[in-house]
Amino acid sequence: MASQALSHVYGVSRSLTGRAWRWRGGNMDLSAGAASGRDIVDRLMMARGAPVDDLERHRNPTLRNFLPDPSIFRDMETAADRLAQAVLAQEKVTIYGDYDVDGATSSALLIRLLRELGLEADYYIPDRLLEGYGPSGEALVRLGNQGSSLVVTVDCGAMAHDALAMAHDAGVDVIVVDHHKCSAELPKTVALVNPNRLDEADDAASHGHLAAVGVAFLLGVALVRTLRQRSFFADRAEPNVLSLLDLVALGTVADVAALHGLNRAFVAQGLKVMAKRENIGMAALFDASRLKRAPVCSDLGFALGPRINAGGRVGESTLGVRLLTTQCVEEAREIAAQLSALNDERRAVEAAVQEEAEAQLAGQHNRAVHVLAGRGWHPGVIGIVAGRIKEKTGKPSLVIALDDESGQGKGSGRSISGVDLGAAIIQAKDEGLLVAGGGHAMAAGLTIDAARLDEFAEWIDSLLQGRVAHAFADREMLLDIAVAPGGLVPDLVQSLEQGGPYGVGWPGPRVAVGPVRLVKCDIVGSDHVRVIAAGDDGRSFKGIAFRAADSDMGQALLHGSSGRRLWLAGRAKIDDWGDRPQAELHLEDAAWAD
Repeated sequence: MASQALSHVYGVSRSLTGRAWRWRGGNMDLSAGAASGRDIVDRLMMARGAPVDDLERHRNPTLRNFLPDPSIFRDMETAADRLAQAVLAQEKVTIYGDYDVDGATSSALLIRLLRELGLEADYYIPDRLLEGYGPSGEALVRLGNQGSSLVVTVDCGAMAHDALAMAHDAGVDVIVVDHHKCSAELPKTVALVNPNRLDEADDAASHGHLAAVGVAFLLGVALVRTLRQRSFFADRAEPNVLSLLDLVALGTVADVAALHGLNRAFVAQGLKVMAKRENIGMAALFDASRLKRAPVCSDLGFALGPRINAGGRVGESTLGVRLLTTQCVEEAREIAAQLSALNDERRAVEAAVQEEAEAQLAGQHNRAVHVLAGRGWHPGVIGIVAGRIKEKTGKPSLVIALDDESGQGKGSGRSISGVDLGAAIIQAKDEGLLVAGGGHAMAAGLTIDAARLDEFAEWIDSLLQGRVAHAFADREMLLDIAVAPGGLVPDLVQSLEQGGPYGVGWPGPRVAVGPVRLVKCDIVGSDHVRVIAAGDDGRSFKGIAFRAADSDMGQALLHGSSGRRLWLAGRAKIDDWGDRPQAELHLEDAAWAD
């Protein structure tokens, strides 16, 4: 028992959020002194899986060091050959994209590249409400009848067997560029490029964490290489494919793809391209988001991505592609403003759906998986609400919008680490419980007959309860560094940022600060908990716990911490609102120190 206690950081076996505190990569308690910035970054990278003899490559992730030969992926050469044929013959090509950020950036990337190669490709983005997710056979056949001899689906199509069979029978060539889970039986296509094909070799399958836009970029590289081999550039300049990395970075981060390996290089280099503001639409999106400085990774997920998504969620699904491909400054400005307005509307719709969904939670406290459904809920926000519910409860959550007219529900789910929701949804479809469904480990979508909702809820709860229980038993707060309050300074934050870009799979560093007493604790906004904490070293700092007022931790901080000492843990950030920058803590957890 004693040795087990020693393995907990500061002896915290159960924090205010119910987690044990452990070091992610070994004790880095700097409360009694400081380490060099480089040493901190080296240890952060090793804790995230970077080999000790390969730290320099990870410190500055470049495409030169991480980009694989695209030909390692099945069907990549076939896809590049068919696209090259279309470029050489000036065929009519249509890019068929999903309506989210990954789909918009994937579509825009191929459209912009083909334009530089002298081919003006069309695009088709389905309406979320009227057509739903993925390619429809009717739409593909219609595109063929309108003259498109080649359709490239991006961020969709891997499981669209019926739709692609219709296109095949109608004589429409289709290339699928996707990253979602595949079944053993593949649909009928000219080529299906997807690192998550079950028949991929290990070197290709190791890139299964790529977003669709990353796969589209690799296809772009392969296409340019194929055209080079055919002497296409003998009398014209080659396109600079690296200039498209701003699109790759945005789609990768917004789709919550794991930021390790190649994805880190995509984002690190894409942020540099983005800072140049050479993409007219991207620059307009920056202005609409009121971002004046060089972008950072969090901007893509919290400022730019939601605006692009708003078009597909509550507005017009083509707005994102139009913005990211336009060559007109005024059009870009108008679309960016429209997306910002739609994003505000999305927030209001989301809040209403979330309130109704949360009202159903009281009757599901014994459930391992929350299945929440309501009539009149906007299908465009259910994924966001599912994510909010998952964060609030710590359990996989599915939110389903029911439609009385069709008798069906459209659902979106978000999962927790260790519970593969996408695989469960595919199994449910295979067993006949769902009309349609698919996804990946952390997110999934479905269509269900409303009459089978209760049956499905019981089935998925039974299927996943053991895995959820196991994930709960293993819940930990992994800490990278601990400092006294006086050590929480801007220089520390800047050192920590050098280990980025951070995201899923390469998590941002967590800092423990303490012990402290709360000088002040109150609610700001609707449900954020703000604290001012002071330590034994006489130094104080500000912290904020977002959307935490109703949580166990929030209530303990607000009402149960008088005079008691605590450890606080979270992300160290820079607050630059005042005359000089100050470090603050974005609180994720807390624990009693005595």
